[in-house]
Amino acid sequence: MSFQTAVAQIKSPIKDLVLAASQNGSQLVGNSEKDQSEVRTWIEKVGQGELVQEANLPELNGQLLQRTYTVSNYLSAADVALYGALHPIVSKQDSARYYTNSSVTRYFDHIQSLPVVRQAADTLAPQFSPVTFDLSSAPKGERKAEPPKKKKKADPAQAPIDTTPAAASSAVAASPAPADSAASSAPAAKSQKKEKKEKPKKEAAADGGKKKGNTEPAESGEPAPSMIDLRVGHIVDVKKHPDADGLYVEQIDFGEETGPRTVVSGLVNYIPVEDMRDKYLVGVCNLKPANMRGVKSFAMVLCATSKDGKEAGIELVQPPANSKPGDRIYFEGADFENATPLAQLNPKKKIFETIQPGFTTLASREAAWVNPDTKSVHRIRTTEGVCLAPTLIGASLS
Repeated sequence: MSFQTAVAQIKSPIKDLVLAASQNGSQLVGNSEKDQSEVRTWIEKVGQGELVQEANLPELNGQLLQRTYTVSNYLSAADVALYGALHPIVSKQDSARYYTNSSVTRYFDHIQSLPVVRQAADTLAPQFSPVTFDLSSAPKGERKAEPPKKKKKADPAQAPIDTTPAAASSAVAASPAPADSAASSAPAAKSQKKEKKEKPKKEAAADGGKKKGNTEPAESGEPAPSMIDLRVGHIVDVKKHPDADGLYVEQIDFGEETGPRTVVSGLVNYIPVEDMRDKYLVGVCNLKPANMRGVKSFAMVLCATSKDGKEAGIELVQPPANSKPGDRIYFEGADFENATPLAQLNPKKKIFETIQPGFTTLASREAAWVNPDTKSVHRIRTTEGVCLAPTLIGASLS
């Protein structure tokens, strides 16, 4: 089934909403064949009508529990269709009922606030007028500890014997491996490990340590600040997290065709919401997406924290005037200026954690990375100028 056929099966005014959003220039059909298939599947479910029946909301709530969008990490036609189908139900619910399905409420509120959706919805008013939620008085969820699980004793007659060295040394092994078996397998295991270690070295030597056409810094090398993808972002929407008092959920435009990214920041107690709205900032855009109390965050806001601690002040690092969403931010220095960041930082490599202690603001309030070994200073900048903290000097950046 094609995208057009799937949309044609939806009844108006939801179909009209999807078509109106598509005309606004967004890439709503999906960015890959897999995503396109998922978008069509969700639209088909919406068209069938059962997905958003009031009796089925708990099931939908579970599906949306750890999702910001229905498909991948960007807005698609599936989200527009689902928002349209949910609108008549959500808009009629009292506060107690939308607390019950908090993931649906969070998802609906997020989608309705996106510029592409809002613009399309406004053309079809009043069918899709904005719904206001009073989340400030939401009851706190009770978290009950799970009862301790009883450990089952392993049956020696049924349990297989693991003869690897790792199993032999493990304190939780069900039964110890025979000494002669462990000893005989150890050389083979060591040989395999040695081959695995030597193979990448030989391949790297064959092509000079870098594959042709790859301009990214080698992830296996020493952590470098240029591995971090910093970009100018613009906050187009910000709300308090529905399930966490100290978190904001922002929609930040990084100049991407897929639209704004959802970003969760723990800044509620340090920066008033009015000082977050419509602000330009520096975003770390290649961290691995992380779930923050049920909302997936796809970037990190770079902030300056006073040298006297958080309570003494936290500020958004500001890009130069006239910056545009998506502008590249880089580190001064021949080794860094023309380097390409990694597509995504590997959390196990702790690249950001290794580099971050060198992030600071100079006496001029300019953001910079100071090399801990050479003490050389590399200011953080765009082609238009250097990024600044509004007031803080000697601040830590994270």
